[in-house]
Amino acid sequence: MGQRYFLRALFFLGIVPGLAVSASAQKKGPGMTVVHVNVNMVQLDVAVTNKKGKYLTGLGPEDFAIYEDGIREKVAAFGEENGAPRSVRYSGPGGKVPRLGKYVIDSSPEDGMISPSAPGASVFILFDTSNYMFRGFALARDAIAEFVRSLEHSDRVAFYSYSRNFFRACPLIDEHAPVLRAVRSTVAGDDAALYNALLWTLKDADKFSGRRVIVVFSNGPDDASMVSPEDVRELAQSEGIPIYMISTREAERDPLSTAVFRRISTSTGGKAYFAGHWQDQEKAFASIRADLAHLYTLSYYPAPNPNRGWRKITVKLTGKKLQKYHIRTRTGYRPRATRDKAETFPAQENTGPLPSPSGNQ
Repeated sequence: MGQRYFLRALFFLGIVPGLAVSASAQKKGPGMTVVHVNVNMVQLDVAVTNKKGKYLTGLGPEDFAIYEDGIREKVAAFGEENGAPRSVRYSGPGGKVPRLGKYVIDSSPEDGMISPSAPGASVFILFDTSNYMFRGFALARDAIAEFVRSLEHSDRVAFYSYSRNFFRACPLIDEHAPVLRAVRSTVAGDDAALYNALLWTLKDADKFSGRRVIVVFSNGPDDASMVSPEDVRELAQSEGIPIYMISTREAERDPLSTAVFRRISTSTGGKAYFAGHWQDQEKAFASIRADLAHLYTLSYYPAPNPNRGWRKITVKLTGKKLQKYHIRTRTGYRPRATRDKAETFPAQENTGPLPSPSGNQ
């Protein structure tokens, strides 16, 4: 239970930003508070592929249907490949988006609601330097360096490493040379605290707008974290940050880690890869690079919804010709609750001291 109290405390203290805007809290009695939940624009990174994994390009906002808890949502902003998302104007009959080639995408915000993001993606690389990586450490480091070199100039990159502790080797930067130096300077450590490190990486990634992804090279399992993988997975879904997991074949010997890696990746819109040798590692990074270059960005302002808990997101393609294609994106989110400054916490919720940003306990 301690690890869940830890994550809950991060939410209450505002350490983990969410999708909610400021809201007022209303006292209902001694020690109790009713929290009102609001949500900002929800952003989805969507991959569309055929059965062989080939990407489908050239789609427009009218080709997608978004549902939140079964409620049809209006696309507010749209972007394709590595371009910046722009607001969508509904100028067709009945306020609908016209068919492909006739819809209008504005390059400037409407009514101050949409702020176009910069082109490219913010890529946060998290490297396992624990003793589980001892054998393949140098090869994994080379594969990461090659991945950084292959990214677009418009992509921003951060490089973190972890063992028991979490180390920000290079903060998010639009120059790739400092990231490569940070990759080359990493050294092997001790026990692995993957989910702690993922939590702090999500915290950093949420400070930035636009497309954000986390790429993890981990040989698993986790034997030192305070937080559970399910808590981290749900947070990544709620913040709209896909997680790509790359591991070696050795990790598959631990069925629990394998299942967790796949679940985290799939539910956030990312992928999981298990590489048998260094060539497979390079292929995995190349696949992620291709994914970043072919994602659609769909954003919407949620319609009124009484659900204050987990909200399920479903994205479909419209038209019979598109039904044969596969969609990959996050499967839902939880609106973040905000508390009034006067709110008090029950004694049993006391979590004790939180870990420092470096990950030290």
